[in-house]
Amino acid sequence: MINVNDLKTGLTIIVDNHLYQVLEFLHVKPGKGSAFVRTKLKDLRTKAIIEHTFNSSIKVEKAIVNKQKVEYIYNTGHDYVFMKLDTYEQLNISKDLIKEEIKYLKENLKVELLFFNQELLGINLPDNVEYQVIETEPAVRGNTATTALKEAKIETGLIVKVPLFIEEGETIIVSTKDSKYVSRK
Repeated sequence: MINVNDLKTGLTIIVDNHLYQVLEFLHVKPGKGSAFVRTKLKDLRTKAIIEHTFNSSIKVEKAIVNKQKVEYIYNTGHDYVFMKLDTYEQLNISKDLIKEEIKYLKENLKVELLFFNQELLGINLPDNVEYQVIETEPAVRGNTATTALKEAKIETGLIVKVPLFIEEGETIIVSTKDSKYVSRK
């Protein structure tokens, strides 16, 4: 058990039998009344994001989430196949469990599987990943006065807004947090 005053971003806690990851927290000490902690929590099972306010004297249970490094190999249509890097054992994960992360998966991408006890919760992607641009419009000459963007389709099928100078075949870096262009390789 930990006091809610000790919450940190990324910490995993159990509240009312739900497993949450702390996304944001704010300690509030009003002029009148007792202090409290306002949080934004992500349910690791349903992926729902909620806001919850705790009285500062409350204790919550800390959850131990284990991480296993794996490499994405291929998909079978409904399952996505990953290989454990230490034992080379293959694991099949249902498309339903990782539907948000699928758009970032490419062969040989290294990710982390998240487990609570023996329950698979999902995967952690790297913050930024390199992708090849497979389709984009050519830049229009003279249209560079502003920070104009155009759409580009990357090798996973995801559409990303990129600067006008990006061309087909180039390698770009994309953030997996918000699907935004970071830089070119």
